[in-house]
Order: sequence, then C-alpha cells, then structure tokens
Amino acid sequence: MAAGAPAAGGRGGRSDAICNLVICNDSSLRSQPIIFNPDFFVEKLRHEKPEVFTELVVSNITRLIDLPGAELAQLMGEEDPKLPGANSTASGFFRSLMSLKRKEKGVVFGSPLTEEGIAQVSQLIEYLHKNLRAEGLFRVPGNSIRQQMLKDALNSGTDIDLDSGEFHSNDVATLLKMFLGELPEPLLTHKHFHAHLKIADLTLFDEKGNKTSTPDKERQIEALQLLFLILPAPNRSLLKLLLDLLYQTAKKQDKNKMSAHNLALMFAPHILWPRNVTANDLQENITKLNNGVTFMIKHSQKLFKAPAYIRECARLHYLGSRAHTSKDDLDLLTSPGSKELQPLKSQKRGRLDSCHQEETQQRTEAALRELFRHVHNMPDSAKKKKLIRQFNKHPSALTPGSEAATPPAPRRTRSRSFSGLIKRKVLGTPVIVERKSRDTTPEPKRASKENIHLLQKCGSPAHMSQAKLKSLEGRKEDSCRRMRAHLLSKDSSSL
Repeated sequence: MAAGAPAAGGRGGRSDAICNLVICNDSSLRSQPIIFNPDFFVEKLRHEKPEVFTELVVSNITRLIDLPGAELAQLMGEEDPKLPGANSTASGFFRSLMSLKRKEKGVVFGSPLTEEGIAQVSQLIEYLHKNLRAEGLFRVPGNSIRQQMLKDALNSGTDIDLDSGEFHSNDVATLLKMFLGELPEPLLTHKHFHAHLKIADLTLFDEKGNKTSTPDKERQIEALQLLFLILPAPNRSLLKLLLDLLYQTAKKQDKNKMSAHNLALMFAPHILWPRNVTANDLQENITKLNNGVTFMIKHSQKLFKAPAYIRECARLHYLGSRAHTSKDDLDLLTSPGSKELQPLKSQKRGRLDSCHQEETQQRTEAALRELFRHVHNMPDSAKKKKLIRQFNKHPSALTPGSEAATPPAPRRTRSRSFSGLIKRKVLGTPVIVERKSRDTTPEPKRASKENIHLLQKCGSPAHMSQAKLKSLEGRKEDSCRRMRAHLLSKDSSSL
C-alpha cells in the first residue's frame, strides 16, 4: 500500500487514480486513510516529469500502431493537426451554423474544458445514473425550454435540484450531449484523431503472418490505455465519467433499448469527430470512428488502467534503477539469452524490494491493529460478532502484537566417530562426510559419556601430547577387546 497521494494535480486526475479505503467510521481515523493505488508511480511521473512520461508512453504507442512522421508530430503536439475537410472550400449552411454556435461562449458551455466545468456537468451524469431505464435515453430529445433553463443555471453556477421532478431524464441527457458538442475540440482531442483511426485497423494475423479481418482486441485495449494516459487531465477525467455512464446504460438496454452501438452513434460526433467537419468529409472513416466508440463503451472498465510494463518503468524510475522504455525491453530481460545480465542487478533490486516490502508490511500491520481496536470497541451487535469471527479465523495475521514464527535454527553436523572427533580437535582437519540422500542417511551416533569424559580430560588440543593421544587410543582398543571377549563368552555359554 502506498501511504500518500500523487503530486498536486486536478481533482478529477486524482480521483480516477486513487482508491481511498477508510477502514472504519471513526472520525479520528478519517484523517489518515489507507490508500491503495497501483498507478501511484505512474501518476507521480505524469505530474512531476511530463516530458519523460509522454516520451515513455508514445514510444510504446508507436510499437503498436504505425504513425508516419507527420502524424507522430501531431500526436506529440509538435505540429498542428491536419484533419479531414480542413482544406475543403465547401462552406455549407450546416458548417457555418456549427461555427457560429461555438462562438457563443458561456461559463461552462462552449468554453475549454476545466475542472469547474466538469464539476457542473457531473451533476447531470450523477442524475442520469439513477434514471437509466428511460426508453430511448440519449436518442429521444427533451423539452427545449427546460433544457435552456437548465443550461442557464449551469452557466451561472447556481445549485440545481435535478431530483425535484422539474426536469425529465431526456432533458438532462440531451443537455449532456449539447455540452460535449459545444466544446472547442472533441473530448478525445484533435491530436489523437489519426491514432484512433490506426487503432481501429489493428487486426489479428493468421498462421502465415497475413492480416485478417478479425479485430485484435488485446492490442486495441493496450493502445487505448496508452493513448488515454496522455490525454489532458480534465479530458481524461470527464471521459472516464462519460464512458462509465454509457457502459451502465448499455447494460440496461433491455429497458432503455440503447445498445453500445446505438450509444456510439449518438456520441461519436461529439467526442471523436473533428470540429467543423461534416459526414461527407469523413467518408469511409465514419464506420471506423463509430465502431471505435462502441469498443470504448464495451471495454470502458479496462481502459483507464496503466499497462503493467508502464507501472514497472515508472516504479524503477523512482527507485533509482534503469527504467526501460518499452515492453520489448522488459521482455528481453526475461529471455534465455539475457540470463547472464540478471545477477548484475539482482542484489541492488533485491535490497530495494526487501525495503519496500518491509515498509509495506509495517503499514499493513499498523492498519490492522487500528481496525482490530475499532472492532473491539464497537457496541455488541451481529456485525461485531461476524467481524470477530473473521479475526479468529486468522489470529496470527490480524491480532495486534502477533509475530511471525521464528524459523528453526539449522542443526549442526556431528562427526560420525569418536576417533574422527579427536583428529579434528588435534589436527584441525575437518572430517568430510558424504551423504547419498537425506532420507536414507541415518543420524550420526552420539559420543558416549565415557568418551566425552576422556576428551575433556585431554584438555586443549594445542597442549595434547602424542603420548596422551596414544594412551587414549590404547584405552579404546582395550575396551573393544573386552567387549569382544564378553560377547564370545556369552555365545559359547548359550551353545
């Protein structure tokens, strides 16, 4: 767990990256929430070093899709986007009307996207989440008079009670589309237009390496994840709110009759089509763009997570190790031909990982102790009993003060014979014992009390004379002869 928030940024940017988990309702503990954020280093790199972050993400985008020099420069913001219909001489009534409408800027509608604008529009999204069953939602237009009243209220920043019954869900849905359509540029930005067309062309290959017509969903999801990472923070925040709303709407299509494809037809012109263009300008690209928005709606729950290799690169960047610039670099490190490179980094990374794990473990144990105290101080109830039972299932992990069991100390090997023990004491040479297997080797016999007593009488090996050594060996041979004679006499008597 990362106990901290990313660097200062927009409220929406933080909210989509951080999941706050408050472990209890005690007000004294709310000031120190536990934060689990798998994209912590990604967000930190994005806010603190945007140029490094953009280069890292774009290098991986170009690994997935082919962007010529001009389109790549447009994606990086180095050149102005070249859009369909930009050089056309046609000046129909429809295009002129759209241009005039966008010149009428208000506080929210028609202005560049800001966090304040998102806060106002989020009221509409929150209300629609509670009214997803209306048939033809986003397709059936609402009442124009009520919509104008609601629009003026949002522009003036006044509080709106949408649950009062004064407005219909179709009024709110139409106004949301109007807000998106009056933005100076589409929600997915002009810079990303050509990249989205290339993502729509990602298809699978057959066994011979030829392209098929089957979309490559995994690569499309990965490319969208990367592309969304370099969106401006307000655009990314609102896009996440919008796609989640459309995803939930499509799940209720049995009631509202609005599938993901139907919703894409309603929203693609507002969030992806370039401004000031008509359907004739887009020509064959209309189908690609509509299908692209359909794909975003269906897979919206996966698109706002950074790919694993981006997380790893950001983590290594802040831990002082060499950050790899693409997924291919990380794959190369795991290939058989690069195994000899691993020991060079294993010690440093091992120390860093162990420190990180130890710090994480300490924070986890502290949080669990706080949680245990809170549950223990709760008034008696069925909920408290249930929580206590859960604690009792894992007392070693959840009970405060519990410690991990210490590993048993390794057993010391002994000499297999008393004479070997004497030789090792006197000569200082270890006795090498060869074991065929742990299971079949019997335990070495312990030295008898008589032998240990004799060894203690010998004193230090440095002062033991050869005469004393011979005397000890002679005593041992005498005792062996006596034992052998005793056994022979016993056998003769039994015969």
